[in-house]
Amino acid sequence: MNNFNRELLDFLKTGTCIFTCINEIKKILLNNDYIELKENEKWSLDNKKYFVIRNDASLIAFHLNKKADKFKIVCTHGDTPSFSIKPNPEYYENGYQKLNTAPYGGILNYGFMDRPMSIAGRIITKNKNTYQSHIIDLKKPVAIIPSIAIHQNDEANSNLDLNTEVDLMPIISLNKKNTIENLIQNNTNIKDKLFEYDLFLYNIEEPAIINDEFLASPRIDNLSCTYAGLKAFLKSQGSDIDILVVFNSEEIGSNTLEGADSNFLIDTLKTICAIKKLDLKTILNKSIIINADNTHARHPNHDELSDHTNTPPLNGGIMVMKEISSSTNSISSTLLKHILERKKIKYSDYTSRNDYTTGSTLANANLKHVSIYTIDIGLVMLAMHSSYEIIGYKDTYLLYQTMRMFYEIKYTINNNNINFE
Repeated sequence: MNNFNRELLDFLKTGTCIFTCINEIKKILLNNDYIELKENEKWSLDNKKYFVIRNDASLIAFHLNKKADKFKIVCTHGDTPSFSIKPNPEYYENGYQKLNTAPYGGILNYGFMDRPMSIAGRIITKNKNTYQSHIIDLKKPVAIIPSIAIHQNDEANSNLDLNTEVDLMPIISLNKKNTIENLIQNNTNIKDKLFEYDLFLYNIEEPAIINDEFLASPRIDNLSCTYAGLKAFLKSQGSDIDILVVFNSEEIGSNTLEGADSNFLIDTLKTICAIKKLDLKTILNKSIIINADNTHARHPNHDELSDHTNTPPLNGGIMVMKEISSSTNSISSTLLKHILERKKIKYSDYTSRNDYTTGSTLANANLKHVSIYTIDIGLVMLAMHSSYEIIGYKDTYLLYQTMRMFYEIKYTINNNNINFE
């Protein structure tokens, strides 16, 4: 468990935006002898281990096994709530060089103030008639969003009503000549002209382990689930077609060319079946997706925010999420609970209060394109969508164990009856 969490901390520090997250996963897969495929090239699939990336921002990796008759899919997302840097971002106001930004996802506004922030993402440079893309991370503090002092706002502790257009614009300098292009050229090896970009601010604070019970860090939602899924996928000794999917755009609705509500997953499954001469409809009927994301823990100071019977505190184990809006049903839930009980992994059912809305899941978006048994699971956390979040130290390793067992367990589903070997 300790080694796993130390590796998770490194991943949290490296996956500073969706592009650096996917790039880090790519490096890990290549180091484990996976072969990268390209969507614009013909696939042969003569070997066993492959991955494909779409738009530098979503990834599908898979193991091929000769006698496999089903897909086992773990699905997560790698994007996190943050600030997207708008076009023409620099403006000089009140003696400060500022950046024009927009919230990405449903951020907890005050959680991003007074934090050292850096910049990461994808840029396009221009050299004559050649345009080249680069994944960058400045890896040093270059911006901060200052709050208003209590002396100047007597409602700061009673009515913190922040306007994202006014109160959440970061400062980067006192010098109006400092620009995004200057920051990139001064902190990377890239010297060509900046032409376009997809850039994000991120909290550069270090993760922390608190009393071996809590793990606090930026980007826990959803890099904690993503790393658990990646680690389980790499360690798996399963006999089916094991698949890991890391999507972009979950925090903004999944409606992008590489999001869960795209054809990325179904097209990949169709291609695998066509090359390996497998019947897609038959395989999908036997297959299952685990959709892994974070959800809310019982709050230590606000019990009234939780469901009466289905909201545990941190280190409550794996959450089997069975909301009205989730994709979990009794068949998929039974399969997962059998795995958890067989492995003696602590778990709980999870639902939220009826008077709080819950978001849609990756599985909801996937099901528009891939008809398959699906289950939503996750880990409870505190301070969700703040720039610094909190999760149970034990829960992350339990999720890894669950996903690995899912990949390796042998089962059959026939007319909604489940049998395990």
